[in-house]
Amino acid sequence: MSKRLNNCIYDKRLSKDITQESLAESIGVTRQTIIAIEKGNYTPSVALALKLSAFFKTSVEELFWYD
Repeated sequence: MSKRLNNCIYDKRLSKDITQESLAESIGVTRQTIIAIEKGNYTPSVALALKLSAFFKTSVEELFWYD
């Protein structure tokens, strides 16, 4: 049984009223990477997950979880 890594990046980004491009620039990735993460098509590295959690001022566990 494979588990799917879910995230709430889209919701967090909208609550801060920022674009995918702005988020990408802030953490040093491309807009396409943000799109892939939000859609669940890309599993970020630990370093990238930590950058996202720092940006949103929350824990990695709040941003990402397995179903």
